[in-house]
Amino acid sequence: MEISPNVQAIAYLVSAVLFIFALKGLTHPASARRGNYYGMIGMAIAIAATLLGSGVKNYGLIAAGVGAGAVIGAVVALRIQMTAMPQLVAALHSFVGLAAVLVAIGTFLNHKAGGAVDALLMTELSAGVIIGAITCTGSVIAFGKLQGLISGKPVVFKGQHALNALIGLVTVALGVHFAMTGSAVSLALMTVLAFVLGVTLIIPIGGADMPVIISMLNSYSGWAAAATGFTLKNELLIIVGALVGFSGAILSFIMCKAMNRSILNVVFGGFGTESSGGDTNAAAQAAQQGVKSASVEDAIYWMEDAGKVIVVPGYGMAVAQAQHALKDLMELLEARGVAVKFAIHPVAGRMPGHMNVLLAEADIPYDRVLEMDEINPEFATTDVALVIGANDVVNPAAKTDPSSPIYGMPILEAGKARQVYFVKRSMRPGYSGVDNLLFYQDNCALIFGDAKDVCEGLAAALKGGGH
Repeated sequence: MEISPNVQAIAYLVSAVLFIFALKGLTHPASARRGNYYGMIGMAIAIAATLLGSGVKNYGLIAAGVGAGAVIGAVVALRIQMTAMPQLVAALHSFVGLAAVLVAIGTFLNHKAGGAVDALLMTELSAGVIIGAITCTGSVIAFGKLQGLISGKPVVFKGQHALNALIGLVTVALGVHFAMTGSAVSLALMTVLAFVLGVTLIIPIGGADMPVIISMLNSYSGWAAAATGFTLKNELLIIVGALVGFSGAILSFIMCKAMNRSILNVVFGGFGTESSGGDTNAAAQAAQQGVKSASVEDAIYWMEDAGKVIVVPGYGMAVAQAQHALKDLMELLEARGVAVKFAIHPVAGRMPGHMNVLLAEADIPYDRVLEMDEINPEFATTDVALVIGANDVVNPAAKTDPSSPIYGMPILEAGKARQVYFVKRSMRPGYSGVDNLLFYQDNCALIFGDAKDVCEGLAAALKGGGH
């Protein structure tokens, strides 16, 4: 069965509309499931319309590719932990970039056999190769940092920015030469340099900026897809690529605003390490005051008689898979008349929306989960702030210490609560490598231990009657 170009165009239009509805749905947790359904239906229509089009000549190879991809995808989806979702996203971005490079090279080889050089097509191929290659290797480096295969510390050296600029200029020059001449040598050199540029652009990015980088790489993958759409003369791929590209860019801007940093500052001046260094003078002075530790029983003493408790989840919660234990704790506190809310910072976790997804997985009601701007005014009237594995996003150094690398970054103002209980495994700083001044405030005490074990202990203590 083969459909006409007009029917295919209508199917692509329907798919594009569904993708727009999908993006709209994904803007809020309450409509996210519906948004996913829109996206899946749109993609099914797009794939069916493409396979039934006149351009498909060999269904055998397509079936083999789809079958292999489906098996691999299903295995990964079943085995992947939510804590590893950021690195999975980074890995998938690399595949999109590599696909754009391979499509461009394959199109060039097919076109070269035909003879004449089409300058417009060669320009499209140049864009696809450069954007795709940078996305591919950049995403691989991001994956390595997130997975711990390579150090999360920024890799910086003298003349780094000049080197990146030189590689970028030479890559673009080779792209122009390739567009004008169709030279295979220019294509090869351009591809290699673009792959190298993807590495050199991402290695100076530290852990604290990784959520923004994931978002930016998402944007790059969209532009790579759009460039591939021009190459293949596929209007839907152009539309989808542009949607992903713009949405990723907008999200990156929003996240940079939440960190009080510019996109250029993130890309060319990344910060954040996994070491315990980075203490500022203010942090050193605060450290001399010592840190108070507390037990589960101490926290329950405060929480069971509280009027309001705000929970601040972070990556430590994700690692421990403590969201279900938190749900039990929330229900027990609410049964005692305690109002419980969850505070989400825009860059909490390792990717945008990481904490929202984990809390939704535990069926924590959406109306209990509030963004930073909504929840910050409530900390001053809160009896207990329970920080579960977060760190940088509640660090007062961002407001009080001009020498801190995170100075100026908006934070969740958990320190304004009457009492703060901070659940951590150790005294190690957050992913930015900056010591947390909140540890040393008079109203803060640390409960050392695995987040899931602590939350389960809190719930058990409440069930047992508290104090």
